[in-house]
Amino acid sequence: CKPRHILHLFVRMTSSSSLPVAAVCQMTATPDKEANFSACTRLVEQAKEGGACMVFLPEGFDYIGSNREETLQLSESLEGDIISRYSHLARKLDLWLSLGGFHERGHDWKTDRRIYNSHIIMNGQGELVSVYRKAHLFDVELTSKAVSLKESAFTVPGPRLVPPIQTPIGKVGLGVCYDLRFPELSSALRRHGAEILTYPSAFTVATGAAHWEVLLRARAIETQCFVLAAAQVGAHHAKRTSFGHTLAVDPWGEVTGDCGGSDVGLTLVQIDLQRLRDVRRDMPVQQHRRDQDFYCSLD
Repeated sequence: CKPRHILHLFVRMTSSSSLPVAAVCQMTATPDKEANFSACTRLVEQAKEGGACMVFLPEGFDYIGSNREETLQLSESLEGDIISRYSHLARKLDLWLSLGGFHERGHDWKTDRRIYNSHIIMNGQGELVSVYRKAHLFDVELTSKAVSLKESAFTVPGPRLVPPIQTPIGKVGLGVCYDLRFPELSSALRRHGAEILTYPSAFTVATGAAHWEVLLRARAIETQCFVLAAAQVGAHHAKRTSFGHTLAVDPWGEVTGDCGGSDVGLTLVQIDLQRLRDVRRDMPVQQHRRDQDFYCSLD
């Protein structure tokens, strides 16, 4: 994400300008929603200048609250001001946006005051074309690593997967952060035609240093998909810091973009679907997969 890295990507893209370009972003959200929107707007505008047709923002792009009550109080519905403003931005720049996870007020908000962690895909006309609500909630106590988070205290798990959505860069399958640890999800999306998997995230520093890259590369290798993972980086407030390292991985498992662990920015990645088809042709893993009964034969 350093300027010389972005310039390098610009140079590479000029040699294959017919390929679609994705911008995968890295930011440091705080409880200040207005400042966060301004930061994201700058990233989206930079992506447009770099030739991207789709922009990926990380989990908590709208805000990261400092406690449960603040997190709930700042939440909105899909019809609220924040999504409306992103809709206008997408329409103005004619860009597709991956926004997730967004703190969406749940269907029973008035009675239970709980939210969804929602991944939204918005097209270049500013229309919501897909919404996936995070299924796997991050309830973890790593005492030796000083990590304690209980997402289920205020978040409702999503009820289902959503089909991969056709976009200008290919067919995108949706996950959010902790979903990355569940290969059943990525395999299901692959079976339903996904070419790109995306995991907007806010990994902790401890879990990110140990697991982030290896998990993303594993999901890419086993599904033979591109994997795009926008990430939060740095200190959001006194209680929480994120690992960063926004990554792009190709279907062979090679890292093609990395924003590092300290700076806000973006990486621009060409999505070469012929590369994907070649990998799948040369190693036809899906054809070699046994039926579901085989994998359940120990149950």
